[in-house]
Amino acid sequence: MNIKELLLNGKSFSELLKQFSIEADDVKIQDEDVILSDQILKHQEVVRESICIEGKNKEGIVNFFGTLHYNLLSKLAVFEMQGFEKITSPQVC
Repeated sequence: MNIKELLLNGKSFSELLKQFSIEADDVKIQDEDVILSDQILKHQEVVRESICIEGKNKEGIVNFFGTLHYNLLSKLAVFEMQGFEKITSPQVC
């Protein structure tokens, strides 16, 4: 199970996406493969990682910055947002 699926199991992450009009399919966790492949982290019960989550909506891209708390054994993940930035798409005339 990937981190995005674990986050979507919780209500708070889904609500965050709704606030910014972002669909779950339009979300990408940067460096997710690197985080999941770290052999040292696989043996820890709870892991904290600073991450960036990129989401796309009609207006452009929204980057969420924060800390990911997850436990792959229990299949739980929580995203603690510290900030975000909006990158709007340039308008074409």
